[in-house]
Amino acid sequence: MEIVIIRPVLVYGLGVKGNFNIMMNWLYKGIPLPLGAIHNQRSLVALDNLLDLIVTCVQHPAAANQVFLVSDGEDLSTTQLLQQMAVALSKPARLIPVPASILERAAKLLGRSAMAQRLCASLRVDMTKTCTTLNWRPPVSLSQGLKQTADEFLRTQRS
Repeated sequence: MEIVIIRPVLVYGLGVKGNFNIMMNWLYKGIPLPLGAIHNQRSLVALDNLLDLIVTCVQHPAAANQVFLVSDGEDLSTTQLLQQMAVALSKPARLIPVPASILERAAKLLGRSAMAQRLCASLRVDMTKTCTTLNWRPPVSLSQGLKQTADEFLRTQRS
């Protein structure tokens, strides 16, 4: 039996739930967020890119018994993510520049250290092996993926 392990980072796309959806909702409602000074680096992957890699792994003989990391190939900070999401939603990003260290201390006092970790810490993946072994590139750019996600979010808000 041959297996392939695909390790995705935060997945976003049509029907996204969880924290990603919560952040879009905050931006959509114009809620000011104290996330304007986060200088971390995060990798994300659009659902379409993840699905494309799965199909590639099923078809590519070099994928057998390998582990692959997957992302959109573009890393950005939480602040940059929120700014790009706001553009995709055609909404202003109301981001207040509060230093990450202050956010982390406040979150700890409120018993929300894990949430602060997800917002402030870096999580980057190097998918060089994925791209070279499978001759694969993400077909959807980060900006395209965010726009598709935002368009679907807006459709559900209007329903």
